[in-house]
This record gives sequence, C-alpha cells and structure tokens, in this order.
Amino acid sequence: MSETFGRITPTGIILHVVVHGRVQGVGFRWFVRTEARRLGLAGWVRNLPDGTVELRASGIAQFLAALEQAIQRGPDSAAVTQISQVETPAPDSRADTPYPFIILR
Repeated sequence: MSETFGRITPTGIILHVVVHGRVQGVGFRWFVRTEARRLGLAGWVRNLPDGTVELRASGIAQFLAALEQAIQRGPDSAAVTQISQVETPAPDSRADTPYPFIILR
C-alpha cells in the first residue's frame, strides 16, 4: 500500500480518501462496494455534494492496497483525476467501518 493513503491506527489499517473526477453517475460507488466486498474489507463509500466520492475502508494491508489500485482506475465509465487522503481521528469502534462494506446514501 502506498504511504500516501494508508495509515495504521489502534484498530487496524484505514484507507480514507476522497476521489475526484467523473465519479458520480457512473457506477463508481457500486464498483467500490463490489471490490471492497470481494477483498473482505469493512467500510463505506458515499457521494459528496461537490461531485466527489468519499470512502473509508479497513482491513489487511495487501487488500487495502488492491482496493487503492482499483479506485485509481475505477469502472470503465469513470475518469479518476485525483485521490486525496482524508485526515480523521482513528475510529473509536468498528462501527466507523461496518462489515460488510456498504454504500451510504
């Protein structure tokens, strides 16, 4: 996993990013959910009002790295231009990253 996106917290490794580009209305959240569940990750993904997509995932480092690679390319109809790390405090519980991975609305 790149040093840019992943961080180790007391409850495990967290990937929390905002994805920029053509990522809404193109199946991006469903793509992320499918990939995260395939990799056995916990967490969520949601659209933001500014047209970006935010996601927070936790799990084993190699699987988070695979998710990171997947979101860089996205589904065929998406065009990812930037991925920004979100600085947030470590979650107090696993409720912050539900399992199985979900789409928040």
